Amino acid sequence: MTDRDGLDTYRGKRHFDRTREPQGEQSSSGDMPCFVVQIHDASTLHFDFRLEVDGVLKSWSVPKGPSTDPQDKRLAMPTEDHPLEYREFEGVIAEGEYGAGAVIVWDEGSYRPLPGKKRRGGTFGEALDSGHASFWLEGSKLHGGYALTRFRGGGSGGREAWLLIKESDERAGARGTPDARRARSVRTGRTLKRVAEEESGGGGGGDE
Repeated sequence: MTDRDGLDTYRGKRHFDRTREPQGEQSSSGDMPCFVVQIHDASTLHFDFRLEVDGVLKSWSVPKGPSTDPQDKRLAMPTEDHPLEYREFEGVIAEGEYGAGAVIVWDEGSYRPLPGKKRRGGTFGEALDSGHASFWLEGSKLHGGYALTRFRGGGSGGREAWLLIKESDERAGARGTPDARRARSVRTGRTLKRVAEEESGGGGGGDE
């Protein structure tokens, strides 16, 4: 079977009879491409930054999370493409499964490609393939221009590594990134701790 939608790697890592993560059927999220930032308390606590490109969510693990400060250069490690439905996923991935741990949707919204200093025509997907893409985010928490730049790997081989950097524009600021454990879901207002408690049957308060 061929990898028709680019999600074979994603599906191959998961047992869908044991996880509520979506298998992936949707091909478009709407008129404007979407983005989502999830916080994932897996083996290491990190942010997952995802952009809709060509029918999937191109994904990067960002250990320190996106920043509003243009001085912050955030390491972004690419991960497998995710289905578009994943932008709505919030819950706990079961123990023993790939990526086990709690997930919240920290921010979501739409984005539009920007020309960028290194982009000369072509599609946004081609800009990413070339190693640099600029875009404007319209989320609930993140706004303005950002850029993803590959600084290692790609055509030269080895594991890819990127930088996610806020552009210097009117939406820039010095707030940086919130404490991931205190941050709340843009969808439900829950913290990682609350999600883990509710899905384990613990219930109760205890939000920090």
